[in-house]
Order: sequence, then structure tokens, then C-alpha cells
Amino acid sequence: MDAENDVYDDMNLYITQENFIVEPNGQNELLIIGRLDKVTRVQAKSTQLTNLRPTRRICGILGTIHLLSCDYLLVATHRIFVGVINNSIVWRLAGYDIIPYIPNAIQRSENEAYLSMLRKTLDTKFYYFSYRYDLTQSLQRQHDFSAKTRDQGLLQRADKRFVWNNHVLQQFRCDKMERFQLPLVLGFVSINQVQINGQTFFWSIITRRSVERAGTRLFCRGANDLGHVANFVETEQLVEFNGQHTSFVQTRGSMPFHWLQLPNLRYKPRPRLVPGKDHLAACTAHFNAQLQIYGQQVAINLVDQKGAEGELESTYARLVRELGNPSVRYEAFDFHYECRKMRWDRLNILIDRLAHEQEDFGFYHAFDNGNLVSTQTGVFRTNCIDCLDRTNVVQSMLARRSLTAVLQKLGVLHVGQRVEQASSVFESIFKGVWADNADLVSLQYSGTGALKTDYTRTGKRTKTGALNDGKNSMIRYYLNNFADGVRQDGIDLFLGNYVINENEGSLLPSPLVAQRGWRYFAFPAVLLIAVAMFIITMTYPAEFNTENLLFMLFWGAMIAVSATGILHYGIEFVQWPRLFPPISFQPA
Repeated sequence: MDAENDVYDDMNLYITQENFIVEPNGQNELLIIGRLDKVTRVQAKSTQLTNLRPTRRICGILGTIHLLSCDYLLVATHRIFVGVINNSIVWRLAGYDIIPYIPNAIQRSENEAYLSMLRKTLDTKFYYFSYRYDLTQSLQRQHDFSAKTRDQGLLQRADKRFVWNNHVLQQFRCDKMERFQLPLVLGFVSINQVQINGQTFFWSIITRRSVERAGTRLFCRGANDLGHVANFVETEQLVEFNGQHTSFVQTRGSMPFHWLQLPNLRYKPRPRLVPGKDHLAACTAHFNAQLQIYGQQVAINLVDQKGAEGELESTYARLVRELGNPSVRYEAFDFHYECRKMRWDRLNILIDRLAHEQEDFGFYHAFDNGNLVSTQTGVFRTNCIDCLDRTNVVQSMLARRSLTAVLQKLGVLHVGQRVEQASSVFESIFKGVWADNADLVSLQYSGTGALKTDYTRTGKRTKTGALNDGKNSMIRYYLNNFADGVRQDGIDLFLGNYVINENEGSLLPSPLVAQRGWRYFAFPAVLLIAVAMFIITMTYPAEFNTENLLFMLFWGAMIAVSATGILHYGIEFVQWPRLFPPISFQPA
């Protein structure tokens, strides 16, 4: 991308009664955003800033969003250096501000709730950006750009699947502000300068989370009618060495048909197919899009092949057969069964099955001058039930195998030498980065770090890792049942899936008002009282008698009855999304 199309990276923000004025340092143009008329325009700098002092410095314009009270300007205020890719700096968003257009607007309680949702979404770890490098596009897609596309602004040529603030940036409706629009990518970026066999090169990972069917773990599963799947993530492994660039892309995403697994206070709700839906149409739409973007597909399914997951696995296998597309191959591998009793070495059975296709797919390889050596002709699309823990383990193994082939091709590794044997220092970096990638992808979807990262970090399963997995599983349980409703609402609000109506809470009912029945209050209250009385009955008397024993039995029974009632009516105690509730029920 030419420097003349770079997004501005250092700006002064002036706030007046009528306007927000953004002044890029060292430039001769201004972005003027009307606070009253909401008109956005780019003007040549002349006398607009006379007698004005900047309110603050900012490092990016993230967009504008309409809430109940007024519109709000979103700006990036702080950033953290991540590294350099293709001579372009990559940053991580470290601070932002949400500034009202009308500072003294009447603040309704619903508006504060929407602001809280917005902050929760923007606080998600982590958003990344670059003022020059297109983080949304793989190297191979960038190479395929036409000359006309290369001359466009960063947002205009970005892959909109991975631009998380595309909706709020589009609200400006201003044709000449390309250099003010800063695209954000949610995912993970790690850039490392490493050395093997005395050769120094850059090894990087870029993970991009899709905005299509974005959501939280139990509220967003499967595919929609358009073939967009939950938790779709593209991960690209890059190597830069002696003026050469390579790229290896993998994808993950929920099984591409209509299924759900809604929370109900059970530790592991039973996943089930959505009745009355055209599963084959959704699967076909998904793979048609994937084939167009990535080429051939190997769908690696790591779910259990028995029980509830087994029903989904057999459905997926049947749908791929019915597709009848030779460019889509289905590979099932029951991760938990094959690797039971910590036999994780059995994962090599799967990798060996995929070896032939990995060699056929190859990797993208080009020189600085644009000369193309090879392209990647297909991808491995991996999933488990969440597309998190098991998926990341397999993706890291495929990435290591690809990296060995890349470094041998570049002459960094000797013939027959494998990357894990060449440098213990790099092997430690490799494992750490892929484990960090697992944690971030999991945190964004489930609310906690990934499970099984002890294997990714150390190459073996440990008891400490198993205990840590237990802790994360319990935290996931709490978040998925009692906190993810608001998080799902924040995502839908930020992405523009839900547009606020000015009449909410007045002429129209507010979606933020939760309808709760008597059970929601009665059962927990009875449970708390019963627990308290049971403890008092056990600890207060100096000696036990028949009366105390009867009291204990009574309050113990009340604990059992209230706890059973809570579990039986579990869906009434879950925190559901309020903007797009997945189910509707009449509170008793």
C-alpha cells in the first residue's frame, strides 16, 4: 500500500459546541464531524482551528454509533506495539473513548445499559490494527488484488468478514475519509524474530475472527441460512526470510448446519438439531463460499462419535456425502476416544492421514518484487464442538508440519531436518505462541482461556494442566449461564445486527426489560434460607436431639426441593440475550 493511502496515525481532536474536528499532524486536511447536524466532511485546513486548542491526541477514528440519547464518537486513544510485518507496524488497541455528540443529553437508564454493552465489547481481548498493512487479508489474497484495488483505502479493500468496526465506520457516510477510517481485527497476532541454524527470520501468526454469525459459546452455534457459521476463525502462519514471504492458512468454524446447545444450568447441555430447517442448504452455502475463497476443503471433525455429539457427527458426515463435491473431503477423528488415558501421541494417526493433502495444498510463497513461487490450493477446516481446545491442538500440529516444509524450501532447515529438532529455543516459542492463540480465541468465544494448552505448551498432558482445565470449565459454566447474555447483546449492538429505535421505552417496549416469573425469585430465596437454617441447626445446639435432627432433615429436604426446582426450570434462571432472545417463554 502506498504511503499516500496510509491511515493517519497521529491526530489532534478538537471538541467545540458544534463540531468534532480531527487534525492529522503534519497534514493539510481536517475531518469535521457535525455534533448537531451529524454531517461528516473532509476539508482543506485553513482557518477552522483559529483560537482553538486541541482537547486531546488520538491514534485512530473507530466509528460512530447511535444509542438512545444521542450519537457517540468512538476513538482510539492508546496502542501497544506488537511487531512489524512487511515493513508495516502492527498495533494492539489499548485504550478508547466514547464521546457523546450532545454532552448534556438526557441520560435514560436504558442508554447506560447500551453504553455498558458497548464498553464490554470494546474491552474484549484483543483488537489489532495497522495503518498500512491489511490485517484482514492473507498474503495470497493481497497478491491477487488488482492494481485498482491496491489504490483503495485500507477499509475499502479490507475483507469485511474480519473488520469488527465496519458497521460503525460506515455510519459516517463520507466519501473522502479513507485515511481517517481505521479497521479493527479481533483475534490474535504474534510477530517473532527467531533464529535456526544461524539463519534469522520472522515467524508470525495472525488470527482473524469473523463478524458473520459472531457471538458467545452457547448462544451461537452451527450455521444460519446463509451458511455463515459460529466461531469462524482464520489463522495464517507467515514466514519472512531474505526477501521472501510464505503463508499457510487454516480455518475453524462450527459444524455447518442448523444446531443449537442452549444453556439450561446443566453442566453440559445436550446439543440438538434445529427441526424444520434445511440443513443441506446451509451446508451447501457454507462450502460454496469456502471453496470460492480458499479452494479445496478437508473438513476435520474432532467431536465424539457417540452420544449427543455423535448425532451431530453422523449428520455432518451425511451432509458432506449428499453434497457430492469432490473438492470437499470429510475426515472424522474421535479426539477424546483416540487420545483417552492421555495417549496424545495418537494424534499422529490423524496427521499422517492428512499428510498427502497437506503436501498437495502446499503454501503461498512469493518474493518482495511480487514474483510468485507457489500458492496454497486448499485449506484444512477443523472443528470440535466449540472449535476451541481440540481444534487448536490439531491446528498447531498441522502448522508445525507446514513450517518444516517452508523452512526446508527456504534453506533454513537442512534436508530431512524437522523444525522441532532444529532449535529448542524456537520450539519453546512455537508452543507458547500457539497456546496463547488458543487462549485468546477461547477467551473471545467462551469467556475463559483454552483447555488442553498444557499439551500445546509442553508437548504432553500434565496433571497440573488437567486441574487448570477443571478451573476453566467451572468458570465457563458460570459465564455461559449467568453472564453471556449481555456479552451477546454487546456484540450484536456493535456489529449493527441490532439498530436502536428512538421510541424504545416510550412508545415501544424496551427489549432491555427482562420478564421474570415468581420462580426466579422464590426458588433461590428458599434455597438460601434453607442452607442458612441447615448450617445453624448443625452448629448452634450444644448437643443433638430428636428435634434438632428433624429440623436438619426438614431444611435438608428444602435444599433438595429448591435446588431440584432450579435445575428443572433452569432456562428461567439463565441470563438470556435481550436484543435477540433465542427462545421466548412466558414467565409463570
